[in-house]
Amino acid sequence: MALRPVTRRSVSDQVFDQLLDEVVDGELPAGEPLPSERRLAEVLGISRPAVREALQRIAQTGLVEVRHGGATLVRDFRRAAGLDLLPRLLVRGGQLDTSIGRSVIEARAEVGPGIAALAAERGGPALATALDAVTEAMSATADAVEWQVHALDYWDLLVDGADSMVFRLMFNSLRAAYEPALPALAGVLAGEVGQVEPYRLLTAAIGSGDTATARAAAARVLTPTADTLLGALAAMGDGA
Repeated sequence: MALRPVTRRSVSDQVFDQLLDEVVDGELPAGEPLPSERRLAEVLGISRPAVREALQRIAQTGLVEVRHGGATLVRDFRRAAGLDLLPRLLVRGGQLDTSIGRSVIEARAEVGPGIAALAAERGGPALATALDAVTEAMSATADAVEWQVHALDYWDLLVDGADSMVFRLMFNSLRAAYEPALPALAGVLAGEVGQVEPYRLLTAAIGSGDTATARAAAARVLTPTADTLLGALAAMGDGA
C-alpha cells in the first residue's frame, strides 16, 4: 500500500497562493490596488483575519506596496521579487515555463565556475575530502536520478566551501526550483551517468587551491548539462 503524508493547508495559505498566482499571471496588474480586505473576505467567503494574514505574507514577498491608511498596490514582480519566487515561476498551472527553465540553467552555468573558484581559494583539503566521498558515490550508481541527487550534493558542498551567503541563498533557490523536476530531467541527462572524471578534476583543483583550474573544471562539469537541458527546453518550446 502506497501511503502519502496528509497535509492540511490553512485558509490563509490558500488565499496567499491565489493572490500570488494572480499577481504573477498578470490578473492583478502592476500599479493596480488589491481589493480591500473586506471585499476579499466577502468574495472568498472567509474571515477577515485570514485575509489579513495572507496580505501580510504577500507584503513580505515585496509583491505589493502597503500604503499607510490607503490602498495596497500591486508591484511588478520582475522588479520587486526575490529568488524565493523562482520555484513558483518555474512550474505554473502544472506546466513547466520553458523560459524560466532556461534562465535557471543559464544562471547555474554562469555562477557555478565562480563558486568553484571561491571554494578552491577557501575550502582546502578538508573540502576536497568531502567532495571525494560524493564523487565515489556517483561512480557507484547507474541510476540517473540518484546521479543527479549526488551532483546536487556535490555542489552543495562547493557552495559551503565558497563561504558566500549570497551564493548560498542563490543555490538554495535554484535547487528548490530544480530538484522537483529531477525525475523528469533524469532521462534527458542519463548520458551524464558515469562521467566522473570532470568532477575528480574539479575536486583536485579544490584540494590544491588552484582557482583557475577549478573555474575551468566547473565549466567542464556544467556545460554538457546546460547544453542538453537547453536543447530539451528548446524542443519543448517548438512543440508548444
